[in-house]
Amino acid sequence: MASQSAPDPVDAWLPLPRLLAYGLQHVLAMYAGAVAVPLIVAGALGLSREELVYLIGADLFTCGLATLVQTVGFPGFGVRLPVIQGCTFAAVGPMILIGKTGGLPSVYGAVIAAGALTLLVAPFFARLLRFFPPVVTGSIITLIGISLLPVAVRWAGGGDPSSPEFGAPAALGLAFTTFALVLLYKRVLTGFWQGVAVLLGLVSGTLIAAALGKFDLAGVREAKWIAVTRPFAFGLPHFDPGAVASMGLVMLVVMVESTGDFVALGELTGRPLTPDALARGLRADGLSTMLGGVLNAFPYTAYAQNVGLVALSRVRSRWVVAAAGVILVVLGLLPKLSALVAAIPAPVLGGAGLLMFGQVAASGLRTLSRVDFDSEQGRMNGLIVAATLAVGLIPLGAPNFWRSLPPWLQVILQSGITAGSVTGILLHAVFARGGESSKDAAHADPRSP
Repeated sequence: MASQSAPDPVDAWLPLPRLLAYGLQHVLAMYAGAVAVPLIVAGALGLSREELVYLIGADLFTCGLATLVQTVGFPGFGVRLPVIQGCTFAAVGPMILIGKTGGLPSVYGAVIAAGALTLLVAPFFARLLRFFPPVVTGSIITLIGISLLPVAVRWAGGGDPSSPEFGAPAALGLAFTTFALVLLYKRVLTGFWQGVAVLLGLVSGTLIAAALGKFDLAGVREAKWIAVTRPFAFGLPHFDPGAVASMGLVMLVVMVESTGDFVALGELTGRPLTPDALARGLRADGLSTMLGGVLNAFPYTAYAQNVGLVALSRVRSRWVVAAAGVILVVLGLLPKLSALVAAIPAPVLGGAGLLMFGQVAASGLRTLSRVDFDSEQGRMNGLIVAATLAVGLIPLGAPNFWRSLPPWLQVILQSGITAGSVTGILLHAVFARGGESSKDAAHADPRSP
């Protein structure tokens, strides 16, 4: 007897080998971004190599725990979508400033307090979900994809644009070979193998890099086998009011960015975001950030690059990302494994990233295709899209554009996703005249290709 309804793909439990393969694919997609934050912070604060290694391990371990809270969830916490959590780049600047004056204890005090603030504010912030109609969400999803593309471009060129080797033929060849292989795998493979096309592309690209002598395993040989993070390893937290206020502002920015990612995943998985789910997701951000402060890590948010992987692989199960969380916990405990992942050449990551992040932008355009642009209200919708993208892309074109403004305002505007989101929300509130802004919102299926 046939079941009356198809199982929800978000809650689908897959065989263990597939869970681990899909989960590993998510880890590889976010790993470079996850370790970049401790690398930048440790370098700016003059920490030793041993302290840097410790920070990376603590960060990966906490990334895994935060991802499990968000995907598996428990009462009051977790959006229960395929969301992978990573440390936010929005906090890097403030953490460096705080660390230079008060050291890491002041950084972690501010992180813990900002996480607690997020817990308190989440239910009120979730009420803003009604200000995210298709014209705003489509613009934000498109903006997320476009904003991520420069990251993939830098990886594809070799990692550091200031290096004389950046854009070398070998790097470009490796990047676009990986790019082509992912496309080929998506085209010729089916079922499970098509779903892990990105993983296959990364493995293939890395093997080609090894054959060319571009795969350096020195870091793997030097890494320890086991390392366990312990709470407050750098001293008990210090709660400086100025530092707490600065980090609190960062978390308000993070809430806007997380909301955009949750909305995008709701569109991609066919499980539209509700105010209650948004509140649970933002509470999970707050709890994970507090945990980060305790475990010598950082503030946490949803990682947009993995939204691109969900779009490209079309694997929507939250348990896949929960498996990624388990893998991250293991990587945080086993430095040799994390060093092996870190050894994947940047051009290989870049080749796959170009497709993943481009797919996010394409998903946003698909959402916008359901928006009315023909009526009188439709012309206003066109202005909303134009203004959202224009303001959100300013930091991409001119990273120092806002540098003369007060630091607290720079925190908001330097995040193109946040600035664009606020622009779209405000303009919709001003221009909307009621009615449905979508051509067929009542019938459209966000899961349709």
